[in-house]
Amino acid sequence: MAAFTDPTAQRLERIATGAEPHVVGPLLADALHDPRWLRPDVALISGGKSNLTYRVACDAGEVVLRRPPLGHVLPTAHDMVREHRVLRALEGTAVPVPRVLHLGRADGPLGVDFYVMERVVGHVCRNALPPGYADGSRERAAIGAALVDTLADLHAVDPAAVGLDDFGRPAGFVERQLRRWSRQWDASKTEGMPALDALRDELARTLPPARAAAIVHGDYRLDNTVLHPTAAGRLVAVLDWEMSTLGDPLTDLGTLLAYWSEEGDDAVRAAARVMAPVTAAPGFPTRAEIVSRYAARTGFDVSGIEWYEAFAYFKLAVVCQGIAARAAGGAMLGGGFEDAQRVVAPLVAAGRSVLGGR
Repeated sequence: MAAFTDPTAQRLERIATGAEPHVVGPLLADALHDPRWLRPDVALISGGKSNLTYRVACDAGEVVLRRPPLGHVLPTAHDMVREHRVLRALEGTAVPVPRVLHLGRADGPLGVDFYVMERVVGHVCRNALPPGYADGSRERAAIGAALVDTLADLHAVDPAAVGLDDFGRPAGFVERQLRRWSRQWDASKTEGMPALDALRDELARTLPPARAAAIVHGDYRLDNTVLHPTAAGRLVAVLDWEMSTLGDPLTDLGTLLAYWSEEGDDAVRAAARVMAPVTAAPGFPTRAEIVSRYAARTGFDVSGIEWYEAFAYFKLAVVCQGIAARAAGGAMLGGGFEDAQRVVAPLVAAGRSVLGGR
C-alpha cells in the first residue's frame, strides 16, 4: 500500500478554509465577469500534499483554484505566480495543460497569490485505475508510453519560443538543486538522520556533469496527470507545476522512476513507496523500458540515470519531512498525512540503494 494516500483518487471534502466562499465568490464574479460566481460551492480536492487545490462550482460551471498551504511556507516553495506563468506559456504546445483563467495576488482579499484554471475532465489515478478502465495490458502499456512521450515533448519545448527563456538558470542546475533541498532538510528536520546526510554527501561527491537544458516539471508522475476519461493512453492535462523551472531534464526522468512501481520490486523499493503501486500491474513498462523509450524519443544521453533517481528519493524524503512538520503544526488541510514522517527513512534507504548500484 501507499505510504500516505487518500481512499479515493480525487476525493472532495467540504473544507473551504483558505478559500472561503464569501471571499472567493466576489473575486471570481469580478474576474470572470459573471455574477453567478458570487455564491459558489467550494470544496477541497484531497490528494495534494503541498499546495491547496479547491473545486469552485456554481450555475456558471466549475473551476479549480490553487493557493499555497496555510501556515509556514518554506523559502522558494509554493510560487503560484511561477506556476501560472508556465501553464500560460505551455498553452498551444504539445504538452497538455489546463487553461488558466485568472491570477490573484497577495495584496487582494484572499491574502495570498493564487490562480484559477479550468477543470479538466478525466481520471487522476492516485491509488488505482478506475474500475473497467485500462483493464488490458495493451491499454496500460499505452498509459505508460503516453507518460514518457509527454515528458519528452515537454523537454523538447524551446523555452525562448514560449517566453520562458528567463524562467530559470540551467547552468549549475543540479548542484543548486542539491543545495536547495539540503537547506529544506535543515529547515524541516525535527531530529538528526545520519543516513540522509550520508546520501546527500554521496550525491554531492558523484554530481553529474552539465547536460541538456529544458523546461522541467519538477514533480512528474502518474497522479500529476489527467488521463482521458474514455481513451486510455491519452493524457489530457499535466498538473502541479509549482516546482517547474529551467534545468536538467533528467531530473524529471529520475523523479518518474522513483515514483514508479514494478511487480518485482525488492523490499527496499517497496518500503519507499509514497503512492499505491498502480504501475506494478501487468502491461505497464518497467523502469528500464521507460528510460529506453525516453532516450529514443529525445536523443538525450541517459547514462548515469541512477544519480537522478537517487536524488529524487532524497528530495522526496525532504518533502515528506516538510509535510510531517506542517501537519504537526496544523497547516495541512484534509487527511492522509499521518505516515509522512515514517516514510522518510525508507526513502533515504532506497536512494542509497540506487546510488550504490551505479
